Amino acid sequence: MPTTTDTIKKETASKPAVKRAPRAKKVKAATEVPHLRIRVRAYEHKILDASLKQIMDTAARYDAEIHGPVPLPTEIKKYTVNRSSFIDKNSREQFEMRVHKRLIDIVNPNPKVIEALTNLSLPSGVNIDVKMM
Repeated sequence: MPTTTDTIKKETASKPAVKRAPRAKKVKAATEVPHLRIRVRAYEHKILDASLKQIMDTAARYDAEIHGPVPLPTEIKKYTVNRSSFIDKNSREQFEMRVHKRLIDIVNPNPKVIEALTNLSLPSGVNIDVKMM
């Protein structure tokens, strides 16, 4: 009399192997429009929004198409430290840093827009990453 393990082995052995087609590689289409992706980060959201407005006004002045600003998730870093060095081990303080992020796409930028954005002076504490895609 066959055991259950024998029947399981027979069932799995009788199934044909499934062949999958290879994944198609992404090819950049000729109709795809180049764009600038600007990612802005800051600790204070008011300064971040003011600098975003300045970037958008500069791009709009040269008739560039703007997508955004898109709010990205706020990165929260939490730190816990002891209040005292010896006796009160259970007494602790907690601190956190919040990094606010926004994303702007400028579609089909002309050289005047790029030059105006490079000459833009933004407040300290604002970090900007620009990618040409």
